[in-house]
Amino acid sequence: MAKELKTNAIRFLDKCRIPYEINIYECDEFIDGVTVAQKLEQPVEETFKTLVAKGKSGNYYCFLIPVALELDMKKAAKSVGEKSVELIAVKDITKVTGYVRGGCTPIGMKKQFMTVIHCSAKELDLFYISGGRIGTQIRLSPADLADAIKGKFEDIVQ
Repeated sequence: MAKELKTNAIRFLDKCRIPYEINIYECDEFIDGVTVAQKLEQPVEETFKTLVAKGKSGNYYCFLIPVALELDMKKAAKSVGEKSVELIAVKDITKVTGYVRGGCTPIGMKKQFMTVIHCSAKELDLFYISGGRIGTQIRLSPADLADAIKGKFEDIVQ
């Protein structure tokens, strides 16, 4: 792999010896996850987006959900033991995570946040998540990801 493609996420997976595949697509700016899945001919239900939220306590959390679905804020809050959570502003994504909008992934962030993965991923052998930059997707086992980042599976969508 070309050195310039090694994102923090990919370095983390290499360090943990987690098998993965990379899907690259041409893109200069943010496009939604459904469009990315269609562009790469990936099943939409196997392509997940990373959302970052802040709880009432001030703690940050990552939520991975299928790209075509919406996060249920009450279920999300309950899954992390908060009274409520609120998605962080787009302008704060890089400051909080180290990643840009459209390239945010739960691995290799500045700090590892508690991560909740939608329970539908548990039924999949492999799924797609952002690779840590716009234009890069990683295909890996949801179970391997959850083990590596101490994530958990719960129903967090509307």
